[in-house]
Amino acid sequence: MGGPHVASAQKESGRPGSDGSESDRPDSAGPGPVVRETGAPESGRQASAGRGPGTPESEEPAPRRPHAARGFGDRVFRYQLTASGVVVLAIMAGVGLFLLLRAGQALRATGFSFLTTAQWQPDVHHFGIAAVLTGTLLIAGVAVTLSVPLAVGTALFISDVAPRGLRRTLVTMVDLMAAVPSVVYGLWGLFFLQQHVIGLSRWLSSWLGWIPLFTVDGAQPGEPLASDSVYTASTFVAGIVVALMVAPIQCSVMREVFAQAPAGEREGAYALGATRWGMIRAVVLPYGKAGIIGGTMLGLGRALGETIAVYLIISPVFTIQPHILQTGSNSVSSLIALHYGDASTFGMSALMAAGLALFLLTLAVNFTASSVVARSRSGAQSEA
Repeated sequence: MGGPHVASAQKESGRPGSDGSESDRPDSAGPGPVVRETGAPESGRQASAGRGPGTPESEEPAPRRPHAARGFGDRVFRYQLTASGVVVLAIMAGVGLFLLLRAGQALRATGFSFLTTAQWQPDVHHFGIAAVLTGTLLIAGVAVTLSVPLAVGTALFISDVAPRGLRRTLVTMVDLMAAVPSVVYGLWGLFFLQQHVIGLSRWLSSWLGWIPLFTVDGAQPGEPLASDSVYTASTFVAGIVVALMVAPIQCSVMREVFAQAPAGEREGAYALGATRWGMIRAVVLPYGKAGIIGGTMLGLGRALGETIAVYLIISPVFTIQPHILQTGSNSVSSLIALHYGDASTFGMSALMAAGLALFLLTLAVNFTASSVVARSRSGAQSEA
């Protein structure tokens, strides 16, 4: 009765290209993407709209970096920081140039022998820093060897072990130790510490005397009535005093770095079953490695230039004396303090040359510390 013809006509009217509108299509209300004449999804067309000509289809547009206009205050602050850095470098260069100009007369007279001569007789043009430079390095080495374990242990105790109410008191005490004048340390070491260290020096010489560093010429380990004068005014005593002077500075630097270890990594270590020492070993020490190196080098720089305390304790000798327990030592700074008052014009030039050598040595230590710290940033490695 005409039914099949009517159904076929309805199907024909629903096809694309017929007189029916696009909204009458069965697929227009479906969940799929609307297909244009090109057959590309709408989302793909929108994504490709942001690409410029010649941009590959697989590459996403580069993210735009936020740019904030610098205000007047920002520019002033930036110029102040730049000026401060330039002034510091200019002062350092000026100090080096001053020492070089004043030391020129002595350096021209001695040449390279200035580094290899142990005697100090500038009036007859026979002088050098071989002995005082050796003593300086030995005193600083003893000081750093004793101060670094003390500073690390104190910093860890303050930052991770001590109760919160005790931390402020300990921090104040450490800071006050750093503020004590060096002459006070020198007098304390001369009149109190030295007589109590003689027994330790004798013990080290008796049991470790086979090591050249601990050998003492003229010592009699098996004789109880032997004189103790061979152990006084030594590099070892001066190194202990300098160690107590530089330990507060090292401890302050290390404590600040240890306190900045991430709390999340600390808690994660505890959550994994670590003890307090395990947490310190896995989290705090790796994070604070740069602080340990920086504090150590900062203390070494001060130990190299310490003057008054070393001058009060040691007995100056102008021979290369590598035995740290034996009487007699010297340093560049104490040499300058000893001969500054009675130096002639040429002698003053020689003292300036010694100061120039100490200045260059300190710069080398600081630049080495900076490079080491830059290569081992805090928190770069952690086992937690």
